[in-house]
Amino acid sequence: MVKRVSLWNAGCPVARSLDAIGDWWSLLIIRDAFDGMRRFGEFQNGLGISKGVLATRLRDLVRRGIFETAPASDGTAYREYVLTAKGRGLFPVIVALRQWGEDHLFADGEDRSSLVDRENGEPIARLVIRSADGRSLAWSDTRVTG
Repeated sequence: MVKRVSLWNAGCPVARSLDAIGDWWSLLIIRDAFDGMRRFGEFQNGLGISKGVLATRLRDLVRRGIFETAPASDGTAYREYVLTAKGRGLFPVIVALRQWGEDHLFADGEDRSSLVDRENGEPIARLVIRSADGRSLAWSDTRVTG
């Protein structure tokens, strides 16, 4: 097996982000946390992930400050995994992945889950990249500096 190379010291924010959360299990755990899952067993049952892989991913996500552990909300002796502000900041990333998948990975009419506004049940608006002055930007309107 090839050893994973750390991108933590890279000068690129995308590379560092991928180092922190770039494997599919971590992103799916984070997705499920946004859907209300908090306990180890909920993540394991929902994802069908092995206990060892889940424990490793959760430990790493806690170490990186994306989750924190807290006493169970029902007063039992269990611990729950709660997204931190840093973890909640990943919501636009999950939404962007969802919208890209909806656009490119499903056939017309194929069943899929939907993300809707809790208040009115309507689908959420598309994410739009905007300039500081509010203009909508495409990839070709941007460049990387530094």
